[in-house]
Amino acid sequence: MCVKRISAIVSGRVQGVGFRYFVFRIAVKLKLAGWVRNRGSGDVEVVAQGQPAVLEEMLRQLRTGPPGAYVQNVAVEWGEAGAELAGFDVRPTEYF
Repeated sequence: MCVKRISAIVSGRVQGVGFRYFVFRIAVKLKLAGWVRNRGSGDVEVVAQGQPAVLEEMLRQLRTGPPGAYVQNVAVEWGEAGAELAGFDVRPTEYF
C-alpha cells in the first residue's frame, strides 16, 4: 500500500468562508490523516496523507472550495508519508 503526503497552500478568498471546515469534512469522508489551518497571510494550509488517488480527489476539491470561496491557486508539494499523523484536525491560525 503506497501512502503519500501533500502539503498545500490555498490562496484567494479562502478565509471567512468556512474553508477549514470544508477541508475537514472532505478529509474525514476520504479517511485522510492530517490537518488544516489559516495562515496570517490570508492563505489556508493543508497537510494530508493517504493513497495518491485519494489525495488527488482532495486536491480537486481544494481547487473548487466551498460556496463563497474564490480559489486563485493551490500550490502543492508531494512527499513521503510520516507516521506522526493520525486523524484530521483543524488547527489554530499560524501567524508569522
